[in-house]
Amino acid sequence: MTYVFQFGIVFDRFGELLAGAWLTIQLSAVSMLLGLSLAVVCAFLRTSGARAVRAVVAAYVEAIRNTPFLVQLYVIFFALPAAGLRLEANTAAVLAMVVNLGAYATEILRAGVQSVPAGQIEAGRALGLTRIQVYRFIVLFPALKAVFPALASQFILLLLGSSVVSAISAKELTAIANTLQSTTFRAFEVYIVVTVMYLAIAVGFRGLFAGVYWLVFVRGRA
Repeated sequence: MTYVFQFGIVFDRFGELLAGAWLTIQLSAVSMLLGLSLAVVCAFLRTSGARAVRAVVAAYVEAIRNTPFLVQLYVIFFALPAAGLRLEANTAAVLAMVVNLGAYATEILRAGVQSVPAGQIEAGRALGLTRIQVYRFIVLFPALKAVFPALASQFILLLLGSSVVSAISAKELTAIANTLQSTTFRAFEVYIVVTVMYLAIAVGFRGLFAGVYWLVFVRGRA
C-alpha cells in the first residue's frame, strides 16, 4: 500500500493552526502564572497555617492529584452551570488548569520550603518577623530556587495537557487540528505538523524557563 503525503493541504490552512497555537500559549502562560501564585499561597498555608487550614489545603491537593484532569474540566464547564456559574470555554479552561497546576505545584513548593535550613527560619523569628514575613523574605526565594527545575517540568506538563481543553470546544491547537483533520481527511499530515508545533512550543518554554532561572537565581544573586 502506497501512501501519498499531501502536506500542502495542511499548510494552506496553516494560519488556523498558528491561531490555535497562539491560544495554547496564552492559556498555558496565564495558567502558569496564576497556578504558581496559588501554589505559593497554598504552600505557606500547608506549612505554616492552622491545623484546620492545613487539612483543607491537603484535601484540595489530594483531590486534584488523584482525579483526572478531564473530569476536573468537566466539573467546571458542565457541572458549575447547574449551580448558577456558567463560564466561557477559555475561562473554564484556564480555571481548570490553574486549579490542577496549583495542587501539583503546592507539593513541589512544599518540598522546597522544607529544604530551607531551620536555622534560617529561627533567625528570622528571632528578629521579630511574622510568619508571613519569614516566608516572604527568608523561605520563598531559596525554596523556589531549589524546586525550579521540577516546577518548570510541571509547567511543560501543563502546556502539553492543555490539549485536553479541546473537549469543551476551546479553540486551541488540538481543537483546530481536529477540525482540520475532519475537513481534509489528512490525519497523518495534520497531526505530524501539530506534533512538531507542540514540540517547538515546549522547547521555547523550556528556553524561557532557563532564561528566567539565570536572570533571577544566578545573575540576580551574583
